[in-house]
Amino acid sequence: MANELQLEVQMNKRHVPVTSTQQLIYVLISARPTEILSKARMGVNFCFVLDRSGSMRGHKIDRLKEAMTVALRRLAPDDRAAITVFNDNAQILAESSLMRDQRSMADKIAGLRAGGGTQMSRGLSIGLREVFRHMEDQRANQVLLLTDGQTYGDEAQCLKLAQEAGEHRIPIQALGLGNDWNEDLLDEIARRSGGTSDLIESADEIVPFFAQTVERSQRAVIRNARLVLRLVAGIVPRQVWQVTPLIANLGYTPIGQNDVQIELGELDAQEGKAILVELLLPPRQPGTYRIAQSQIVYDLPQRNETDLDARQDILLDYTMDGQLTRQYDPAIMNLVEKVTAYKLQTRALDEARLGNVAGATQKLRAAATRLLELGEVDLANAASAEADSLESSGQMTSAGTKKLRYQTRKLTQRLPDLPEDE
Repeated sequence: MANELQLEVQMNKRHVPVTSTQQLIYVLISARPTEILSKARMGVNFCFVLDRSGSMRGHKIDRLKEAMTVALRRLAPDDRAAITVFNDNAQILAESSLMRDQRSMADKIAGLRAGGGTQMSRGLSIGLREVFRHMEDQRANQVLLLTDGQTYGDEAQCLKLAQEAGEHRIPIQALGLGNDWNEDLLDEIARRSGGTSDLIESADEIVPFFAQTVERSQRAVIRNARLVLRLVAGIVPRQVWQVTPLIANLGYTPIGQNDVQIELGELDAQEGKAILVELLLPPRQPGTYRIAQSQIVYDLPQRNETDLDARQDILLDYTMDGQLTRQYDPAIMNLVEKVTAYKLQTRALDEARLGNVAGATQKLRAAATRLLELGEVDLANAASAEADSLESSGQMTSAGTKKLRYQTRKLTQRLPDLPEDE
């Protein structure tokens, strides 16, 4: 096992009954950098792509300037940064250069003014060009995109640029401010580029969001990580969910008769990632069985090392002891409940988009119940309010839709403490 990455495997129960039918088990696979990497830091090659259209006037543009000042202070002298801004047009506010040479950047930020319409693709295009001009494997090459409104007539171009960014391994961290932007577009930009998307509910939250995004980029020390599950014959994978740092349906790719691969991308030097896998088990006689082996394959660009790996066998007991088979790991079942709440609201939004008001309302109320049981009162109230809105008007509100869509992804950001293996 490589000493840079710690691989842990736990199950919602360690003992399953001997039956004549298939049964479901949840496996939590956690990949966390060891202390060797936990304090490591990547140099960055960053571009801020900022909306300065008319809707950003006033408090928004003021907080954006403050956020830029704070974010840039997080960068080291040998980090690279660029700033591009867009409205109807786009311009490079500061060309990409080392921070030690960016002496006039603060003045340029202070002079930023809002006005005009929104053509996101123009800012994104020149922002990606600034990053691409200085691509280095030993740096985190990323774009931070902020917008508060709808882009007009260039959505297809935005998606094309995101696809090209993904092909060149330049993730776009797409942030939407307020309620009037297109969440489907930003989600797809993030997905195609290998980045993430998120909601900034108010202008006062821009500052911490920018600071956190820069810090996460600096901690992206593990790249091209992928989980390979080598399954014993008869074991069937159902679903694969990332549970930290955000909930996401990852899916999997078959590689051979019994093996599957799950793309994980970058891993944070401090947090890593945790994956929840649903497996269907075949009937077996009593005994301890190896049902699979988990393997994480990854690169360390700082050391120019590729295809490093860490492995862990997954063992399970089949037993006739009913008392043992009724014992569940409460922390993992808590994660299952949070993923279930996320799935319910996702399906509700899909049903609402298709015009199935009854189906969407039912799922929203079910999600509200789950969220309330989890202690997420604010989100439970939001789900109930959106169900009421659907029943009365036939549609959900923009603010409520975004809140549910983005906040339920974060239900597992504070992963419950898991018991040590005996």
